Amino acid sequence: MPEQRIAFATCAKHADGFEDDREAARLVGAEFAVWNDPAVDWSVYDLVVIRSVWDYTIQRDAFVAWARSLGDRVANPPELIAFNSDKAYLGALGVPTVPTRYVVPGSEAPELRGEVVVKPTVSAGGRDTGRFDPDHHDEARELIAAINAADRVAMVQPYVAGVDAAGETSVVFLGGELSHALHKKPVLREQGTAELLDPDDPASEAAIMHDEDLVTAREAAPEFIDLALAAHGELAARFGVPLYVRVDMVPGPDGPVVMELEAVEPCLYLDVTPGAAERLAAAVRSRLER
Repeated sequence: MPEQRIAFATCAKHADGFEDDREAARLVGAEFAVWNDPAVDWSVYDLVVIRSVWDYTIQRDAFVAWARSLGDRVANPPELIAFNSDKAYLGALGVPTVPTRYVVPGSEAPELRGEVVVKPTVSAGGRDTGRFDPDHHDEARELIAAINAADRVAMVQPYVAGVDAAGETSVVFLGGELSHALHKKPVLREQGTAELLDPDDPASEAAIMHDEDLVTAREAAPEFIDLALAAHGELAARFGVPLYVRVDMVPGPDGPVVMELEAVEPCLYLDVTPGAAERLAAAVRSRLER
């Protein structure tokens, strides 16, 4: 039987793969390939693992079409990719989430109360995302208008005050099993739209994402584990067990709430937890054996 070929899909900016993925790729003998490179023959791969495709947000429809063209050879599966690549999914989840209002192009901006977060439903890396208290609501409305002017849907959420003290808790699942937990410091620390690392790059991430100690390994409290398990179970029931998913949670007024489910191209922070890269590699091998 010929050796099975595996690709880790990436973007042109990280054509050689993002550093966090390289050990897992080495362990399974995967090749890095740019997802929208017309020179790549995807038919030669037995499995395509979507990883650092961080420019997909500027051409989401083409990205989803590409994933669907791969059928059952892509992980995560195409319908999960389609669902999770637009943050409108938050309104379809059965688990507790951060309350969200959606502002479609052509509609009237909602009344803003208290401190809010504004961002597009299709985004990554903190792009076009901001935190606005009542003194900065005019800036919030300007960001909503800019998002809508680009024919995108804007999200408006209350800023969860507990994040300032407690940060975010993330739980990572690999191959259906809980792998590790993470702590992330607050990302939106200042009022206004997050500063980009490279304002001239339409796919640039927020500069804060490069803080050296932004994310660290940490055990998650039982209530966060329970919520993460429930969210993972909901995805698994609907789309089948994901190869990977990161559940991002914050402390709400009545217990933890899901801020985002990351099943498209999350950084899994494999390097902060011993054995995590090996667990992803094992999950990839298991996926090939189906």
